[in-house]
Amino acid sequence: MDLCHPDPTELSSGEAEELQRIKWHRKQLLEDIQKLKDEIADVFAQIDCFETAEESRMAQKEKELCIGRKKFNMDPVKGIQYLTEHKLLSPDVQDIAQFLYKGEGLNKTAIGTYLGERDPVNLQVLQAFVDCHEFANLNLVQALRQFLWSFRLPGEAQKIDRMMETFATRYCLCNPGVFQSTDTCYVLSFSIIMLNTSLHNPNVRDRPPFERFVSMNRGINGGSDLPEEQLRNLFDSIKSEPFSIPEDDGNDLTHTFFKPDREGWLLKLGGRVKTWKRRWFILTDNCLYYFEFTTDKEPRGIIPLENLSVQKVEDPKKPFCLELYNPSCRGQKIKACKTDGDGKVVEGKHESYRISASSAEERDQWIEAIQGGPEAQRGEGLAQGHTASEGQSRDRKQVCWLHVGSFHLPLTV
Repeated sequence: MDLCHPDPTELSSGEAEELQRIKWHRKQLLEDIQKLKDEIADVFAQIDCFETAEESRMAQKEKELCIGRKKFNMDPVKGIQYLTEHKLLSPDVQDIAQFLYKGEGLNKTAIGTYLGERDPVNLQVLQAFVDCHEFANLNLVQALRQFLWSFRLPGEAQKIDRMMETFATRYCLCNPGVFQSTDTCYVLSFSIIMLNTSLHNPNVRDRPPFERFVSMNRGINGGSDLPEEQLRNLFDSIKSEPFSIPEDDGNDLTHTFFKPDREGWLLKLGGRVKTWKRRWFILTDNCLYYFEFTTDKEPRGIIPLENLSVQKVEDPKKPFCLELYNPSCRGQKIKACKTDGDGKVVEGKHESYRISASSAEERDQWIEAIQGGPEAQRGEGLAQGHTASEGQSRDRKQVCWLHVGSFHLPLTV
């Protein structure tokens, strides 16, 4: 008898029943094993979905944070409002101060603008911002170097006065006993800033000697003089190394094109004789920029997407085309600009922009990127078949200027 495959006719009734029970248990075990495999696969699928959702959430958060930084650099108050409304930043003044102090991706001129406002919240943020600095065991010049590098002083005297007064209070708190009062620190700080200008400004011919610096600061320490050795150290420090003042270039495109919504090569139809030209496109801040080469510092043209719509179109010469157009002003030129052959910035002459991608998938991704993002989802950006201005009054228009590199483009919005 084959023990592995017994002949049922050779088994007793008891053995046959036992064999049936074994087969039944085997079947149950196989079913249980399959159920476990299915459950494990389901768990892994859920983990994958969770990780994908988390990655998507983090990517969305990072994108909104990037938008918030750009908004702050253009308008600090609106930028902070955007960040707090989207729960990317707590409205607590300490958190706002820390955000400005870290300064990641922030324009230092914009930081100075925000800190200089007289609004009660801004004044509290200024105090908290200054408190973020640790000045202990630093001489006054060292502390000023740190402080003046963290933002750019605004031009208004009253704003500078408030900032320097807050600085002086913080310095004296970190270094008790160095000066008799915060007024001494305040006056000497201004004196050092003036000395820095006198020693290092190329337009100033008269370089003050140390003796004049001493004379300028007589009696400022509660009626008495500061130690000459202390003044000598401060003077020599400034003379050997001027303050490093943040220079935020308004024409620098680094921030503009930092983390764009989308970028890539596309073909654009243009020119007096309509021809297709390969251009590097960057989509960011609801504007479409195009360059001749990826290494170019300034774009060949700028297409603000405000009030424009996008759609798929068929073209007899190129496949996978999309078109940008103004649905409310058909036949009129779109507000845009470009550089001509002589490098002169001129206003664009397009009634619509026709662009060709390398595939249907790429075209659809560009359309989605132009329509999509947090701005468009809230009705602030561009969407197919309608524009951001729908539902708003078309009678109230104002002209603003778009400044990017050498471009100065008047836009009616």
